Amino acid sequence: MKKVNKIVLAYSGGLDTSAIIPWLKENYGCEVVAFAADVGQGDEELEGLHEKAIASGASECYIMDLKEEFVSEYIYPTITTGAVYEGEYLLGTSMARPVIAKAQVEVARKVGADALCHGCTGKGNDQVRFESTFAALAPDLTVIAPWREWDMVSREDLLDYLAERNIATTASATKIYSRDANAWHISHEGGELEDPWQEPTKQIWTMTVDPEDAPDTPERVSLTFDEGRLTHVNGEALSPYQSLVKLNTIASAHGVGRIDIVENRLVGMKSRGCYETPGGTVLLKAYKALETMVLDKAALKYREQIGLEFSHVMYDGRWFTALNDALLAGAASFAKKVTGEIVVKLYKGQATVTQRQSPNSLYSEDFATFGADDVYDQKHAEGFIRLFSLSSRINALKDQG
Repeated sequence: MKKVNKIVLAYSGGLDTSAIIPWLKENYGCEVVAFAADVGQGDEELEGLHEKAIASGASECYIMDLKEEFVSEYIYPTITTGAVYEGEYLLGTSMARPVIAKAQVEVARKVGADALCHGCTGKGNDQVRFESTFAALAPDLTVIAPWREWDMVSREDLLDYLAERNIATTASATKIYSRDANAWHISHEGGELEDPWQEPTKQIWTMTVDPEDAPDTPERVSLTFDEGRLTHVNGEALSPYQSLVKLNTIASAHGVGRIDIVENRLVGMKSRGCYETPGGTVLLKAYKALETMVLDKAALKYREQIGLEFSHVMYDGRWFTALNDALLAGAASFAKKVTGEIVVKLYKGQATVTQRQSPNSLYSEDFATFGADDVYDQKHAEGFIRLFSLSSRINALKDQG
């Protein structure tokens, strides 16, 4: 073991990190400082966290409120790129990691730590996301990943380890699912989901109403944007975090935002997961609908390319990179035009845009009408089509000759 004096551990209070604290003290002979981030996962997960950490052997426990920063500085910029990983995943876990890891580094600097630790497994994406952030912001600090070092391989091993040391835990060997929650979403993995042929049971979903049980009457929600940022929900001015909380409440009641996917992890394997992103689904749908009003064809096409690339940058944990900065700068340029109001209808798991308006709208009823108009001479289309298809015509004539 490399000699370290003080470690800051990304601490959740769950089984893994509860075992990591005593393991670090025993194997590294050092002081352990616990760090927990409030990214909107809910009071239940944060309740008693400080006491739990101290009881497990931590010398201190820092709990930082990152909710507004998370939504304003990570979620909102991601929305401007239109990023959706592999066509479906709205990047909920991915977006939270850079803000958490950055705050962990800040705590390490504050307490004079010489090492950082996380509880990510060697199979997942999060180890890459945390350690890429550490590399970018604190390359001088040692990084410790217990799951890649210790010989424990199961929940039962961890429970036995804590029991031998009389460290209390609320975890049990019967936990079925692995879940991750924040203000944007909740993810579910494990249990029956490891069989891709098994339909998710009702106990999988914890955030949204089953669409089959949702109200029989649709509900409409209005979203107002100013230069790419959501400013009002149903006419009420709210902070970025509070806007998302309100959208989550409204959309979850209608079963909006459920997906069940098999995705490609960064480390090479495929995994199956279920995600619930009610407010985020509405927000992204509204944003993209407003984009179609204010961006021309070439601009929208390029923004879509930014979104595709950015989805992999975010998923792969490359937030603190030059490529990320460039992609966000490009998206921010387009976002300056995204001002206006969108109305979304929520019904039985579906979010459908029904109304849209913007002072920057490029839509003109005078030009688009199917009725009579005085602004568009349809005879001009013949010359346009002839020139647009000229290369095809030349190729065909060459083949004929």
